Amino acid sequence: MADYSQQPNRKLALLAGLTMIAITAVQFVAARFSLRGDLTAIDIATLRFTGAGAVFLPIVWYTGLAKLKALGWQRSLTLALLVGLPYPMIINWGLTYAPATHAAALCPASIVSFSFLLSRFVFSERVSRAQIIFIAVLIAGLLLFISPTGNRQGDPLFGDLLFAGSGIMFSGYAILVRRWSVDSIVATSAVVLLSFMPLPVIYFFVPNGLDAAPITEILTQIVIQGFLAGAAAMFLYTYAVRQLGPQIASLFLPCVPIATAFTGMMVLGETPTVLQFASIAIMTTAMIALALIGHGGERWKTPLPALSPAAQAPEKL
Repeated sequence: MADYSQQPNRKLALLAGLTMIAITAVQFVAARFSLRGDLTAIDIATLRFTGAGAVFLPIVWYTGLAKLKALGWQRSLTLALLVGLPYPMIINWGLTYAPATHAAALCPASIVSFSFLLSRFVFSERVSRAQIIFIAVLIAGLLLFISPTGNRQGDPLFGDLLFAGSGIMFSGYAILVRRWSVDSIVATSAVVLLSFMPLPVIYFFVPNGLDAAPITEILTQIVIQGFLAGAAAMFLYTYAVRQLGPQIASLFLPCVPIATAFTGMMVLGETPTVLQFASIAIMTTAMIALALIGHGGERWKTPLPALSPAAQAPEKL
């Protein structure tokens, strides 16, 4: 039986969060790059779970279905609907209307907002006044990051709404993982397995650009979207949620716009505006303040009141 008196492994959770940030930034830029060519939003989502399935199907085969059966098909399907196949389809669909920097800003902003809101209502967690202030500053910086600059092509409003919707889906996933005390590998395996199953039907019956795209681009997307974003990032974020709770884990996500902006500059040649650089400074300041509160504030000197024993149990990454 696990020793629930031990504290969460915060160092490994921090490493997991930082790695997830890097993977997510590369994912947005790579998707934006391929959507300019032959691949469609559905193609990229398909390649995501093709790669993720190649990673997790052997794990499921080796470990058996006992843990997945214990989770239950209803709960597994719920998690899969939130962050499985529909999730990257919605984000990639949004990327056909709005720039990658919008996705990188709006997805984390909505995840942060709804993670705090849902945690407050689901777990009755207290939020300090200082937290509220700096979360408001953080969200203001994110909104500034996507504000009009006078040099926008088309109307990205529909894409922005899709990004916000995907953030709500991911925050719901994080809340359920914690509420149900789901193991990181079990949750990710359930999502990947149920998302992998319909791929043959999608390939044969949904129009795609896979035949026209270069094989090197397809393999690159399988690695980035599948192995890294679809499998590794999902597991790393789930691990951080289990160790730190959805509120604290969600604070890794505002780093994604910063990482994406600089990755986009190097890969796509897309340079953020002065206004966007200013918003990056605001977000960085807010995150530093939140980190200081986390280390020195009274709110964080005691365990989260609603954190279940299973959620406090340390895991091996």
